[in-house]
Amino acid sequence: MLLQTIATTYPLILPSFGGLIDFDGDAMIEISHLTKIYGTQKAVNDISFNVEEGKIIGFLGPNGAGKSTTMKIITCYMPPTSGEVTISGLKVTEDSMEIRRMIGYLPELNPLYLEMNVLDFLDYIAELRDIGPDKRRSRINEMVEMCGLGNVVHKDIHQLSKGYKQRVGLAQAMIHDPAILILDEPTIGLDPNQVVDIRSLIKQLGREKTVILSTHILTEVQSTCDRAVIINNGIIVADSSLIDLQRDLAGKQIISVELLGATGDVAPTFERIGGVETATETFPEDRIGRCFKVIATAKVDPREQIFRTAVQMNWTIVKLTREMRSLEDIFHQLTMAA
Repeated sequence: MLLQTIATTYPLILPSFGGLIDFDGDAMIEISHLTKIYGTQKAVNDISFNVEEGKIIGFLGPNGAGKSTTMKIITCYMPPTSGEVTISGLKVTEDSMEIRRMIGYLPELNPLYLEMNVLDFLDYIAELRDIGPDKRRSRINEMVEMCGLGNVVHKDIHQLSKGYKQRVGLAQAMIHDPAILILDEPTIGLDPNQVVDIRSLIKQLGREKTVILSTHILTEVQSTCDRAVIINNGIIVADSSLIDLQRDLAGKQIISVELLGATGDVAPTFERIGGVETATETFPEDRIGRCFKVIATAKVDPREQIFRTAVQMNWTIVKLTREMRSLEDIFHQLTMAA
């Protein structure tokens, strides 16, 4: 009977929706000297970092590093032992209920009522989030559309695939239109097609919201995040854009150059460029011009000067790329050494 009532009350059409929460100023997370102790164990040890509005931050670390503890404190699930977390200027220790209205949280263990159908569940969550009946239908419709739930909206949740359950979890996290999303392993257990869909949705959300994405899948960070914060043994061991992180820890960078019209001894010309240590001609099978491997220091990107030099010498650049260490290598270096 409940299914029939909701299906009649909430026909699946997508109206416009202006949002339930209106914030003045920037929505920002500020973590300052945060520590959490369980008994004698420091799960989080004096960490500090900020998250700017409209950014997707990858929060990385091995099992037991302190990621989930940090996210539970940010979302007001538990208090810190010491330190401070503020959300858009509000303190988690003083303004818990107001902060919870600003945050959508998808834990690693997706909290779903399996015996409910999707529509009933979203209606129930919307009611818990104090979304009034006049706005509830439009908000549910928007989540069904955004999360691609139209084909399963009348099914019981226990009948859904893992991918669709994750979509329902994302819908419940976003039902109240939060300014901040905290996503803990949102693609775990999904097949490759489902992973692509969820990543695409997260990138779409990142255009409007602040997102903290915790994951063990490092390619996921590379494809979706603006910045990576890496934690190990409760301590922040890296906090940087992915490009800077790869550059700063690489030690050296390799620039591949392919030229048309270059004659004579080209390598010394490149070696006179600031930051370049060596230049060596290479002979790949698929080359159409002359190819060179340029080794440069990590702190200097010589590509602009290589381009200007080629223009001055009347060479045509066919290829100019920089090879970087993989994020997997960097993650291993940081978490094994710390």
